[in-house]
Amino acid sequence: MSSVFLPIDGDSNSTKERFDASTHTDRLTRIGSVARESAVLVGVYLEGRGELGSLVGTPLDELSGLAEAARVCEVGRITQRRRKPEAATYIGSGKLNELKELVNTVDADIVIFDNDLAPSQTKNLEEELKVKVIDRTELILDIFASRARTNESRLAVELAQLEYSLPRLKRMWTHLERQGVGGVGLRGPGEKQLEVDRRLAQKRILDLKSELNTIQQRRHREVAARKTSRTVSLVGYTNAGKSTLLNRLTDSDVYVKDQLFATLDTRTRRWHLPGWGPVLLSDTVGFIRDLPHHLIASFRATLEEANQADLLLHVADASSRNVNIQIDAAFQVLTDIGIREKDTLLVLNKIDMLEPDRLEVLLAKYPNAVSISAGSGLGIENLAVAVSNILSKEFLDLTIEMPIANGRLMALLARDGEILSKRYGEEMVLVHCRIPQHLVGRLRQEKEIQGLPEKPADLF
Repeated sequence: MSSVFLPIDGDSNSTKERFDASTHTDRLTRIGSVARESAVLVGVYLEGRGELGSLVGTPLDELSGLAEAARVCEVGRITQRRRKPEAATYIGSGKLNELKELVNTVDADIVIFDNDLAPSQTKNLEEELKVKVIDRTELILDIFASRARTNESRLAVELAQLEYSLPRLKRMWTHLERQGVGGVGLRGPGEKQLEVDRRLAQKRILDLKSELNTIQQRRHREVAARKTSRTVSLVGYTNAGKSTLLNRLTDSDVYVKDQLFATLDTRTRRWHLPGWGPVLLSDTVGFIRDLPHHLIASFRATLEEANQADLLLHVADASSRNVNIQIDAAFQVLTDIGIREKDTLLVLNKIDMLEPDRLEVLLAKYPNAVSISAGSGLGIENLAVAVSNILSKEFLDLTIEMPIANGRLMALLARDGEILSKRYGEEMVLVHCRIPQHLVGRLRQEKEIQGLPEKPADLF
């Protein structure tokens, strides 16, 4: 029987709670997640799906990685290629019998499909196989539920889970044949429990959307307030090395682990860009092929950093055999969340883990990319130069004169730009600096500063 999983505060052992509208309106009933269960993986790949057909290696490798991230023990796998899915069970009858035999042989607890299943298909499969059946989306939701740590990410995951589960309520609850008791002045037996559950779930969805909308508006204001500083955002496929790169560039110690969706929350650190100045560098949640649209919508607030950034660093795992597919998938997610026209620099990471000839092929396909190894530090200087060149398009080199005693203005130049040199006189100091163009208007309000361009046309 499939379940809706909600994270519990302070519980890091993948124990989940389920929204059960039959028990005192919205009391939570504790159940277990897929963690520590043995699973058979199933992939059905359809003709005409070029992306899946071009996968290098075993198509189920990524699903296996997701299962590992959910702490599921893989005990077998089956794949099938079809022109179209079987309406009732997604896989054909012969393959279904083969799957049933495998499940019984390895004594599996669960079957995980690398596809999105209709509620009726899941129900039919569970009746045939006599074990729990979940699809790719539900597995990803379970992983996100176990990884969510902040209030924002927990709300986003809960919203995605409820939206996913709403059309599946009929097969998810065990109490749906019961009906509520009719009250005074009401004819008939009252509402069916299914209708009560659906109504309460819809109300909870509206409440969650309202809360997340408030968070998104607050995040938008917070990010907009930082516009005096240049912002760079790390985006890309999950487990491409974004957090490792953040640590390398900013001397931070954010959590890093070689697994899919190790972290879900946005982290922002100050990066002193050599030869340029300080910028704000943000890490974001990783993307994946066929990322559930419920998650894309729910995590819009978390991705606000990327939406407002001056530059996106698209980090890709160059050592992956499917790096081209992963790059395309990440660009598709960016399009889905409304980020289309944004300066983006492709960063090919983990080059120390692949052969030189493969790197040459990638650089031929992506000639503007920068190749690095965030783990070893290889190529980091080249990345800094490339980022500096892109950001410098909106910056000016100026030599201005200002009073020595005006420490506030000196601090402003150091915070939002870079002071290249200073030459002191008796009362004035000559400052050679690099500042963003938008700061010129702010400096014009200071009557004591000399040497600023007289009009906007002088900036170019």
